[in-house]
Amino acid sequence: METRDQASSRVLVLTPIGRDATVSASLLRRAGLAASICTTLPDLLSEMKLGAAAVFIAEEALFGKDIAGLSNWIEHQEPWSDLPFVVLTNRQEPLQVSVWRERLVATLRNVAMLERPIQAITLTSTIRAAVRARKRQYEVRTLLEAQKQTALNLEATVAARTEDLEQANQELRLQMAERARMEETIRQAQKIEAIGQLTGGIAHDFNNLLMVMSGGLDMLSRNPEPKRQQMLFEGMRQAAQRGAGLTRQLLAFSRRQALRPETIDLARHIVRMRELLDRSLRGDVHVDLELPKDLWPTDADPGELEFALLNLTVNARDAMPDGGTIIIRGENAPDEKTGLGVDFVTLSIIDAGTGMTEEVKARVFEPFFTTKGVGRGSGLGLAQVYGFAAQSGGKVEIDTAVGRGTTVTLYLPRSTQVPVVSFDRLDEDYTKSGTGPKRGQALLVEDDDEVASLVTEMLDELGYEVMRVASASAALGALGNGRQVDLVFSDIMMPGGMDGVQLAREIRARKPHMPILLTSGFAAAFQSVADAENIRLLPKPYRMNDLALAVDDLWASPKISPPTSGA
Repeated sequence: METRDQASSRVLVLTPIGRDATVSASLLRRAGLAASICTTLPDLLSEMKLGAAAVFIAEEALFGKDIAGLSNWIEHQEPWSDLPFVVLTNRQEPLQVSVWRERLVATLRNVAMLERPIQAITLTSTIRAAVRARKRQYEVRTLLEAQKQTALNLEATVAARTEDLEQANQELRLQMAERARMEETIRQAQKIEAIGQLTGGIAHDFNNLLMVMSGGLDMLSRNPEPKRQQMLFEGMRQAAQRGAGLTRQLLAFSRRQALRPETIDLARHIVRMRELLDRSLRGDVHVDLELPKDLWPTDADPGELEFALLNLTVNARDAMPDGGTIIIRGENAPDEKTGLGVDFVTLSIIDAGTGMTEEVKARVFEPFFTTKGVGRGSGLGLAQVYGFAAQSGGKVEIDTAVGRGTTVTLYLPRSTQVPVVSFDRLDEDYTKSGTGPKRGQALLVEDDDEVASLVTEMLDELGYEVMRVASASAALGALGNGRQVDLVFSDIMMPGGMDGVQLAREIRARKPHMPILLTSGFAAAFQSVADAENIRLLPKPYRMNDLALAVDDLWASPKISPPTSGA
């Protein structure tokens, strides 16, 4: 049986008259070509399907025959194939034959016509040319098959690599998910640890404060001596102030403290604090102020600024156990110098103390983290400074090294406004005698009996006759019964479905010019609503002076006039 290559190298011969086929095949073989004789047209088609290098055919084998099968085979060759035909023809050219030959040439496509009589050299050279052309076609076939196989191999490789890549991606996704789960677990553990540290510190400090107050109250009932009672009163008052300060520090660190920024002349403000700073430091620690006259104003809460500065100077004092000098330096920090995008004013507190290690520096802003001994600080000082700076639109930086001292720098935003020079009313004594002329009627809305009792005493000291109710609905009922009310003082969180803000709205709808003062232990949560409603909000805890100032601010409103009738 012939192989594919052997079949494809044959010259198929179809010359049905006489000995033409035998002579032609013999001639081609002597020329070194493989020749196969076909006896009929169907036989030729069968051999062509097996493979051929060229076809040598006499036209009489086709004339008058049905060549549809041959035409169909030629039409449906592979894209690389164009089988060459060499047709042996005659000189006679009747019109009918000429037309048929033209159709035959069109059908066979790749055809060469040789007229009888034909020389042997002409025949063999023509067949050789056809075989060479066919060989080129086979080379193209081989190349196409190789390309196809390469493409198949490439597709298989790509599919395998894609599968490997998908598997690797799947493993990576699993690793990422596991890493995210572990990170979330670590974060939760850190949160729990931080909450535990925070609540432990709060419980420790507040237990100390409660011990002072509860123990003091117990001792008051046991010791009638006035001096001893006065000492106990003073201790409880200081404990209450420390509790308020601790709460303020916590709110500042959480950035929930309701700051009241003002345009401050920083240099003037710090100079006014000089006496307070001197009282807070030891005799062997001195303060030098380096505040240029052209120091820009800043927008900040004056009270929180003073508190932050006091914290920083006390820390600097504690870092210099052998005494020394604390430098408070103010500088203008324009954007072109800092590259922060806006202009800042910097306030640096510089000491020549023991300094900090990198480990301590990395944790100084954590709440309740302290390197001081037990009872020497809550660990919230720098946390409060950090919260105050961030909430004011600035930041805080620390430059320190062991044995080289520490520089803490506050960045506060520059203000374009002119500072307002005002006197400090916080030290004024607003205590009134309860036996003096009354200022008016006050409606107190408070559901806590103990708080209500205390606030009633405070309002009485300010000259108000107090009527107390425990809910917003009761307050509206009291206002509707025709009784004279000159001031409404209400807690925000109350039972009954209506809070203090809603009560204030309802009162405003009925009595637009009624003075209303609200209070809350978490004033920051309601500050924006109160500001939108233009309602004065007094944070708890508050002192007598704070309440007096808040009431005076109400009467200072142009829409409100103090009551003229006494009670």
